[in-house]
Amino acid sequence: MAHLQPTHAPILNSSAQLMILPVNNAGILLDPILTRSKNLYPDNYQRYHRACRDGSLMVGSCLMHKCSREQVGLGVSSNGNQPSYIANLVISDHPYHQTRTRWLTAALVDLQQQLVPLIRYQGIRRVALLARPLISSQGQNTPLKNSDKDSSDDEIAKSIALDWYNDILPLVTHHLQDLPKLRIDIHLPKDINI
Repeated sequence: MAHLQPTHAPILNSSAQLMILPVNNAGILLDPILTRSKNLYPDNYQRYHRACRDGSLMVGSCLMHKCSREQVGLGVSSNGNQPSYIANLVISDHPYHQTRTRWLTAALVDLQQQLVPLIRYQGIRRVALLARPLISSQGQNTPLKNSDKDSSDDEIAKSIALDWYNDILPLVTHHLQDLPKLRIDIHLPKDINI
């Protein structure tokens, strides 16, 4: 059984062997941590961006990337804290679109299938999941601006937006808890209570 541990610690300082980054298939990263990961892991970003550009990355999939290790230079000193793998969890078709249950479910199933051989043959034991892109504040906490004052659009947006406690956490738990010998740190924004 996997042990899921929520935390407020910064994910980029994590000592996880595998980092899960929720992304979209448009190739546009707006979250500050995702944009910082572009510079920290340029080989992952280039592969992800190329897959988005050629249309081979579908919503509800997971693009697993084995990080290249730096052997010389300044990167060697921080090399021990870098993940061995990065899983790009494709949860949306655009950075401004909400995550949907079917997309998240399909992406988690794909991630689970790719994690089993990594746990079994590569010895992966520590995983870090960035939760902020999964939690959409647009439509959950703030009402949408409407020129017509029509509340039906607000209701549709709120019904599409997934809630962390009622929707996202149960899905993540259901699909990842059965993985053997794994610790999954879920890095949450500070406004979510642990």
